[in-house]
Amino acid sequence: MEIVVIQVLNSLFYAAVLFLIAAGLSLIFGVMGIINMAHGSFYALGAYVTAWSVAAAAGVIPPAALFIFLPLGAIAVAVIGLAIEPTLLRRFYRRPEEYQLLVTFGLLLVLEDAIRLIWGGTPRTASGLVDSLGLVQIGGLPYPVYNMAMIGVGIAAALALWAFVYRTKFGVLLRATAQDRRMAAALGIDVGRIYALAFGLGCFMAGLAGAIVVPSQAAVLGMGVEVLVVSFVVVVIGGLGSLEGALV
Repeated sequence: MEIVVIQVLNSLFYAAVLFLIAAGLSLIFGVMGIINMAHGSFYALGAYVTAWSVAAAAGVIPPAALFIFLPLGAIAVAVIGLAIEPTLLRRFYRRPEEYQLLVTFGLLLVLEDAIRLIWGGTPRTASGLVDSLGLVQIGGLPYPVYNMAMIGVGIAAALALWAFVYRTKFGVLLRATAQDRRMAAALGIDVGRIYALAFGLGCFMAGLAGAIVVPSQAAVLGMGVEVLVVSFVVVVIGGLGSLEGALV
């Protein structure tokens, strides 16, 4: 019975990570109509930035304080996304879908090589965060408290994203732009700003997934490509552009 409980917790932890990636992917497609092939690389970038920042601060600040660096990877990825959307992607919105697939696939290759150039081929980890929270006994078997905490983070992120999209003024503008881009522009909505923020938010979700997974799983080259395939499966089964479907 204890093994079953642990396996369920492991599944929920992985599901929380997968939802964050799929939600960002679904948000970008739902608003902008772009299938972002580079989304997995943003996930990997979030993992590497978090692992690097935690390793750099370890020994300088108390272990419990290292958690302040956990969102750093997500924020860094969001900033990169905000820079990429207007400079690279915006000119391809009115092009056929194959152009969008090619440019985002090219971006995937660039980001993968950038990760290799900056951090090399050595796996990176932030396991000190897992150690700082310790273990809990489940029927005599140890289980990381960190994983249980990150399940809560995934649930909180799902609720926050739902509230942001469906209960805020920006969420109304976001959904209006997704439904009819031309009409939204005719009504005075700054579509370019909405697109940039939507892409940045989607990248933030992917970066957050990488940030919370790297303490329990090392950041390695190619990790973004592996998770991208599964994320596409989630998005397709849940319904393209549906956050609720991705959660289920």
